[in-house]
Amino acid sequence: MFRSTRAAPASVEDDLAGRDDGVRTPPTRTVVLVTVTATVVTIVLGVLTGTAVLLLGLLVFLPAFAAALCTPGQTAMVATWVSVVVVVPVALSGERIADRVVLALFAVGFGALAVYASRLRVSREGAMVRLRSTAAAMQRQILRPLPLLTDDVLVDGVYEPVQQDKLVGGDIYDVAATPWGTRVLIGDVQGKGLAAVGMAIDVVGAFREAAHREPTVTALVDSLEAAVVRHNDYAEQRGEPQRFVTAAVLGVDAGTETQLVTCGHVPPYLLHDGTVTAVGAGTEHTPLGLADLVEEARTVSWFPFPAGATLLLCTDGLTEARSAGGAFYPLESRLSDRADITAGRLTESLVDDVHAFTAGAQQDDLAVLAVRRSPSRVPG
Repeated sequence: MFRSTRAAPASVEDDLAGRDDGVRTPPTRTVVLVTVTATVVTIVLGVLTGTAVLLLGLLVFLPAFAAALCTPGQTAMVATWVSVVVVVPVALSGERIADRVVLALFAVGFGALAVYASRLRVSREGAMVRLRSTAAAMQRQILRPLPLLTDDVLVDGVYEPVQQDKLVGGDIYDVAATPWGTRVLIGDVQGKGLAAVGMAIDVVGAFREAAHREPTVTALVDSLEAAVVRHNDYAEQRGEPQRFVTAAVLGVDAGTETQLVTCGHVPPYLLHDGTVTAVGAGTEHTPLGLADLVEEARTVSWFPFPAGATLLLCTDGLTEARSAGGAFYPLESRLSDRADITAGRLTESLVDDVHAFTAGAQQDDLAVLAVRRSPSRVPG
């Protein structure tokens, strides 16, 4: 059985509901108020200084500001207002006819250009909003919202891509409830950009399919290896560089012992009775995609995972975070200070702490998971 224990965060599509093309623009009332205020201030200064015509000419640039912030309709309204306010006084002034004609044409022409620029801006912003909406939908398909609850475990955590506007980075995680217990995956794709996201999609897809097919954790990891190799073969055909993936795969069932296969990834930490222990340290295998470089087959490490304990899984975005002075984040000592904290609060507390440690300068994607036995499943 598999379910999310809380609703997913509001999507980008929800945020955009009720707005045209999803582009944020000021209310028309605000636009009118600012336009009239600027006009009144200009006229008053012109009367006081005796340079009304010259100051009115400065209003010609007002549509340019509207083009940067407003809809094409609002920009056209501002441009029309400015054209009337400028053309009428200039036409009635004593200036040379040539100067009056040039200023009037400049006001009308500049207003038309401002409307055109506004249309281009809104079109581009709308395209970016639609692209971001698609990326948000893709993220929900790749990475399930946390926390996640199965019959065996409760998994909570935090995921933060280094480039927030891209929503999806190279760090991956997933949880699968299978006939052989719950399998938990956390991984990190080498590199950045869309190519890394493509690899992430393939690995998560392979995990979701193989977790329900393979009865052993080692067979599941072999399927992930095959998925990475296939992806690299296709990448090589397209002239793209090959990539590897570091990963840790857990197998948790009703027993007191838990299975772990670590493929070049940060080892999990077990928090229990006020102590912090690195699990599987020294039993790491090669990252996914590099199995052909060694003759040794990947094997499972077994370790006790009692009720009340918490397993912390993370990517190197946490362990390799650096302070302004270049020091690495001391994860194990910070965990010791939080050994008795709840699973959900543990991940949030660590992420807040690493942000303070690095002064907010996030250098890599960050994924942190806390795994606890399900409240309904106590090992016998």
